Amino acid sequence: MSERKVLNKYFPPDFDPDLIPRRKQPKNSQQVVRLMAPFSMRCNTCGEYIYKGKKFNARKETVEGEDYYGIKIFRFYIKCTLCSAEITFKTDPKNTDYSAEHGASRNFEPWREERIVEEEDRLAKLEEEENNPMKVLENRTIDSKREMDILDALQDIRARNARNERMGQSVDLVARIGIDDEDEEDLEKKREEEEDEKIVREVFSKVSVPAAEGSGSTSGRDEVTVKRKADEVEPSLDKLLPDSARALIQAKVGIVPPPAKKAKADGKKLIGIRVVKKAKFK
Repeated sequence: MSERKVLNKYFPPDFDPDLIPRRKQPKNSQQVVRLMAPFSMRCNTCGEYIYKGKKFNARKETVEGEDYYGIKIFRFYIKCTLCSAEITFKTDPKNTDYSAEHGASRNFEPWREERIVEEEDRLAKLEEEENNPMKVLENRTIDSKREMDILDALQDIRARNARNERMGQSVDLVARIGIDDEDEEDLEKKREEEEDEKIVREVFSKVSVPAAEGSGSTSGRDEVTVKRKADEVEPSLDKLLPDSARALIQAKVGIVPPPAKKAKADGKKLIGIRVVKKAKFK
């Protein structure tokens, strides 16, 4: 069974999206959106109440010539549920809310209540200060203390920012110094390794000798590593080579080593054995 909602579409091999003509739209075109009433309102034409959260198919457009610190303002068009009169409202970034514009009046606007309360408090404070001089002094003291607290907090913020900036600069400097130190350490380590390698090359030397039969050497010669003395006197090669290498060289050159002395088997002298003749008694 095929899917009801197809996600993939077929594109023919000769499809070229550049050949599709662009659709020209007006600069400020309206879009149809689905939304809910952001506040409760009353229609000015028929007096119908529209509660908050009522769903509408609305038209949205951008208000030209109006913005709030670069924030765009949008206008929405809806129709009354009873008389189908057109109602418009706009976004209000200043109060993070919506404001009724035409066709309906908002039942309650919270920012207006806040403004009324603030104005009442200010008037009450002025009236109290006029009748009580001590209250004026107290209010001035409280205001000065509040200003001092604000200045102290601002000074702390500035000091913290300056300290963070200095720490960032010091971290960068330490990182740069650390990189330089690492480079110097690597160079010093490499220099020490080269000196050690030079000393090893001076102490040890490779001497080429004729290759033995069946050794598998293609050049016909084998290399033997010998150790030199630390002094400047260069020893002879025969003294540096081991006995096996010396015997191999003599065999290749043609020098026959002298035969080894055989122990006399007359019974007089044997290695590790002493023969003592006993006298025969009759």
